[in-house]
Amino acid sequence: MTQNLDMIQRVYANLPDKISNARRIVGKPLTLTEKILYAHMDELPSAPHERGKAYVNFNPDRVAMQDATAQMALLQFMSAGIPQVAVPSTVHCDHLIRAEHGAKTDLSNSLDENKEVFDFLGSVSRKYGIGFWKPGAGIIHQVVLENYAFPGGMMIGTDSHTPNAGGLGMIAIGVGGADAVDVMAGMPWELKMPKVIGVKLTGKMSGWTSPKDVILKLAGILTVKGGTGAIVEYFGDGTASFSATGKGTICNMGAEIGATTSVFPYDESMDRYLRSTERNDVADLARTVAEHLQPDADVVANPAAYYDQVIEIDLNTLEPHINGPFTPDRAMELSEFVKAVKDNNWPEELRVGLIGSCTNSSYEDMSRVAEIAAFASEHGLAAKSEFTITPGSEQVRATIERDGILEKLESVGGVVLANACGPCIGQWKRHDVQAGDKNSIITSFNRNFTGRNDGIKETHAFVASPETVAGFVLAGKLTHNFIKDPIDGVMLQAPVGKELPEGGFVPDPDGFVAPAADGSGVDVVIAPDSNRLQKLEAFKAPKKEEYVNMPLLLKVKGKCTTDHISMAGPWLRFRGHLDNISNNMFIGAINYVNDTANSIKNTFTGEYNEVPAVARDYKARGAYWVVVGDENYGEGSSREHAAMEPRFLGGKVILVKSFARIHETNLKKQGMLPLTFANPADYELIREDDRLSIDIDQLAPGAELTITISHADGSTDSIQAKHTMNDQQIGWFRAGSALNLIAGR
Repeated sequence: MTQNLDMIQRVYANLPDKISNARRIVGKPLTLTEKILYAHMDELPSAPHERGKAYVNFNPDRVAMQDATAQMALLQFMSAGIPQVAVPSTVHCDHLIRAEHGAKTDLSNSLDENKEVFDFLGSVSRKYGIGFWKPGAGIIHQVVLENYAFPGGMMIGTDSHTPNAGGLGMIAIGVGGADAVDVMAGMPWELKMPKVIGVKLTGKMSGWTSPKDVILKLAGILTVKGGTGAIVEYFGDGTASFSATGKGTICNMGAEIGATTSVFPYDESMDRYLRSTERNDVADLARTVAEHLQPDADVVANPAAYYDQVIEIDLNTLEPHINGPFTPDRAMELSEFVKAVKDNNWPEELRVGLIGSCTNSSYEDMSRVAEIAAFASEHGLAAKSEFTITPGSEQVRATIERDGILEKLESVGGVVLANACGPCIGQWKRHDVQAGDKNSIITSFNRNFTGRNDGIKETHAFVASPETVAGFVLAGKLTHNFIKDPIDGVMLQAPVGKELPEGGFVPDPDGFVAPAADGSGVDVVIAPDSNRLQKLEAFKAPKKEEYVNMPLLLKVKGKCTTDHISMAGPWLRFRGHLDNISNNMFIGAINYVNDTANSIKNTFTGEYNEVPAVARDYKARGAYWVVVGDENYGEGSSREHAAMEPRFLGGKVILVKSFARIHETNLKKQGMLPLTFANPADYELIREDDRLSIDIDQLAPGAELTITISHADGSTDSIQAKHTMNDQQIGWFRAGSALNLIAGR
């Protein structure tokens, strides 16, 4: 059943005129990205917005939040004093469900462990007009695709894999909770006008190749930061050759190349998916504006003239890929990978193969793997590695159970986990390894940072398609090319699968809770002694003297993702309690000085201690501090805790070589000062005992700031730093946070 149909009708009714006006302003044919963006601008400009430079205000159609990030987002929304959300919004309980024994037991245990948080999210949702998806209903991105995504729409979500909805032709962007508060409060949402990378797909996939291999290959081409500041738009005849859920897989993992989002043009596969998920009304509406839901013909004919970068991928020749370990952009074809395992001395034995998650849990994914499993079982094969399956939603789980797909997966030893994120985001309690045990796993998830899945830094995690994972699980080792070489005398056959269930999906009758018609009488209770939830206190406005002689807290070496800054896993239970979760701040980041995690020098005592402890000591002394980092700082999740924790514990400035988009915005929203070295080589000048000084009165759009570095030996250096803050963002900084401005209004 379609929710918020009136909103979708308005979007489509206004779309032709808005795109016509946009074409007049831009003065040339439009990409699909431009059509959707200009159609959602708060005000149309008199001249085209310059890509990569102009800040633009947008009006998204809806907001989606997952339970881990929703806690802080809704705590902020409550503190702003707004009675009800201004746009359709939903909360999805998927991150706090642990994976250990199996679906039924794990869900039951999680309901007990997290009752306080689930009750809080449910009551806030009822009170403020927010749709609430209960634990077990499914992973946010799969549920959004099944119920809310629509071609040509625009949404934001408090999770970095929100772009999954691009599989249905939607501009869907991952953001921090403060951005969600803006939109829920009825305010425009600001984004720097993205560049547009065009990826031309030609031909058609066959055999063992799947849509996952498209994004795995692209990650190898663009790397983890190659898409930063850009929307990836797929075009070409190849886009219509595979399913909408396959498109969602590709868009989902676009987050791993730093892309703002990814989007596909409207085609018949989207129509089929909408109708299969009982949204005939949306499918009928989309058909009436189909010409506006794809790039103009001239763009497709001459892409180099309209995209900032063009990449071509021939689906006919595309091979299965495996990416990793420790980074999602180290891409290898299957034959290359099995050789690399030996050459690099990666653990050959495959301990666990995991399929599903928000990236690859569609009916089609499961049916293809079930074909592999059924063939293997019929020929006497079984999984040689542990094999887990995470359905993306209760709707998918119930449907694959009805159609016998689950039975086939279990026939080779598969274990079904809860409809939740589980191992993908560190909510996985393994019993087969201990810390220090060098081992390999392979998943159909999206990220494979060190310790991401199980908290064990020695785990070598590789990312592949579900089909490839299944092949390796049956082989039991990563040096076996199961496409070319038989397993115990049996040659596996490439799967075909079914795009959609012939009998339709089995609906989830109990997963959704609608908000109260009148939420004014709903009470939201937070126990004063709770260690899970804590009401927020406003951050104070900055004072000039606080930015003088700031001690260096930490100089980070190398990759510093949001997992390094604010770990997930067991720390997820504190996502609604800023004080408690701040005890994980930077505990995964590597100190440049001693090449060690969570060990830094307290410049006042001369002793080494854990990062949060030193930060708390500095805060107690009134010594506000600085963190220095490397390239693509803040890569990964949208979690704003990675910005709020430093702010809460006395941080003032993050100075790095470059930022990941979402994290830089989160820092700005929370009143931090995110700066980049004008000369990246100046990173080498920073020493352990340094003090840094900045005159914040000089902060202005486009103006560099001078940083004076005072070294312990009495010498000084003066360097220049850049920032990307405009007048509005500097206003957030001067007020202490963006939320302070909202509450003031």
